[in-house]
Amino acid sequence: MSLKAYFQDEAPNATEGGAGLRLPGLRLSVVVWHLCWAGYTLFGLMGLLLLPASPLVIAALVAITVPGAACVILLSRDSQFMRQALMWVWAIGALLAVAFTGGISGPLAVWCILPLLAAVVLNQRTLITLGASLAFGITLFGIMISVWHGIRLPDEQEGFWLSVIANVSIVAGLGLAVLPALRMRSERASEAEEARDRLLKILTEQPGLLICLDGDGRVVAAYGEAPAGLDLKALLQLGVPASAHVPDRMGVKAAIETAVMEGRADIGFTPHAAMDHYVLLSLRRGLDGRVYGVMHDASLAHAHEASLEAARIEAESLNKGKTQFLASMSHELRTPLNAVIGFSDIMRLKMFGELPPKYAEYAQLIWESGQHVLDMINDVLDMSKIEAQKYELALESFDIREPVSAALRLIRGQAHEKAIDIISQMPEMPLLVSADKRAIKQICLNLLSNAVKFTPQGGDVRLSLSQREDVVDIVITDTGIGISAEDLSRIGQPYEQSGPAEQRAMGTGLGLSIVKAMAHLLGGSLTISSTLGEGTTVTVSLPVVQPDEQPELPMPMPVNMGPVNMGPVNLGSAEPEPQRAVQSLEAFARAAQNAIHNPLEDISHTPESLSRFSDFVIRPPKS
Repeated sequence: MSLKAYFQDEAPNATEGGAGLRLPGLRLSVVVWHLCWAGYTLFGLMGLLLLPASPLVIAALVAITVPGAACVILLSRDSQFMRQALMWVWAIGALLAVAFTGGISGPLAVWCILPLLAAVVLNQRTLITLGASLAFGITLFGIMISVWHGIRLPDEQEGFWLSVIANVSIVAGLGLAVLPALRMRSERASEAEEARDRLLKILTEQPGLLICLDGDGRVVAAYGEAPAGLDLKALLQLGVPASAHVPDRMGVKAAIETAVMEGRADIGFTPHAAMDHYVLLSLRRGLDGRVYGVMHDASLAHAHEASLEAARIEAESLNKGKTQFLASMSHELRTPLNAVIGFSDIMRLKMFGELPPKYAEYAQLIWESGQHVLDMINDVLDMSKIEAQKYELALESFDIREPVSAALRLIRGQAHEKAIDIISQMPEMPLLVSADKRAIKQICLNLLSNAVKFTPQGGDVRLSLSQREDVVDIVITDTGIGISAEDLSRIGQPYEQSGPAEQRAMGTGLGLSIVKAMAHLLGGSLTISSTLGEGTTVTVSLPVVQPDEQPELPMPMPVNMGPVNMGPVNLGSAEPEPQRAVQSLEAFARAAQNAIHNPLEDISHTPESLSRFSDFVIRPPKS
């Protein structure tokens, strides 16, 4: 053990002024040593009084007795300041004793090292430096006294007894001072060894295998439980890559190189001695340049992940097959259905003459049923394209009022049959956008169809088209049956419907999901607010306005497109709207620029060291 190690600070048990200054514990041996020193010098003083001794000799012994007795103050107030003050008391006492007896050539010259001896007794590294400096200063002062010859040296008899007192005190004091320090260091060494044993036991008993590697992947140290199936002989003799299955060795070697260069790497591999096991290896680069890793058995987790991956692939395959089947069947059904609808329409319109009333009724039912089936098939085809990510947008520049008006014209006949007013608000001046005209028309047509379908006879449906910056808002409000808060969480997903069974029989649950998907394809969003029994408001926001400057638009004017006028509508009513359940669907990133994006999914956007051990302690895996 180095000399420095004998004078390291112990665990703190005292502080000075709350400053957190570390101090070794004040042991009883320190106080006893000082009291013994004071008693020894007093005994020597009494002996010299019988000679009799000169006044300077008596003063020298009195001066060196004071530091020994001054240690008692540490029992009531132990601090760094008090210990340093005690060192200065030792220095002053030793300086006076040496000076009164003739300096460095006097019989008490050996007492120049007393500050250093006192620092050894206190066993504190910071005081060792102070004690050595004070001892050196006393020695220089003693040399100056000897050169000056201003103080008479003691006579031969006094000098002899003073030399005996000084030398015996130094030898005995040094021995009694070093022994406690050695015992203290021995206790520390024993505690360190016990701590090392505890650490080694913890490393050995932990459930993973800790390894230390050199740059070539060879194991320098290893502790812990070896993963099941791992070939320890190959691991320790040839390195980590050799313990892996042949196809995985290059990956393991690359991971080690990555850890050396970048500081970390993680990889899993199959042991060559057990193909049915899987080992996970995490590597980190240490401050000493070596690579440290932990290995553990991940066979169950790997098998579970493999089964999940297989299930995912199978599910994707089944979904793809389902989509292809629906698309194929839809095409096959639409061809004969067009003939059914066409011929029944000829019969319904009596283009070739009158029909008996019963046959005319049947022709009307055939035409309505065929039209209903055709609408469902068209929805299935659109949804199949969207799910297969094959729905392509045909972007062009146009006035958005055109497709919106076309949708209004198409829905007017259905609204007329139920005596429902269609009220629209659109800008009087052109509103140029860059979008897919068919998608805009499909969005409006689906929303208007739903609004008319679920609005009782005599109600009204309102469409509002407005612009805010580069966003166009299409708002459709009805006075229909509304949607419950529980159903709002499902509405918008394919084949999801709300309401009772008779209400669900009126559609397929694809209309709103197609609107949602097309809005997302155009980079927009869909928001639904509804109150059960009062009506529903659907807002489609599309960032499709052309960047060119648009002329200032006048205030939109209400236009009544329904066949039945229900009277003037007070659009500026100050009556508070009822509490509505709101479902907000976050806008997708523009899917037209990212072909692999699925527009049926929503996007949630979030704003912006063991190197001392060189042995191997590896235990086999526990069953």
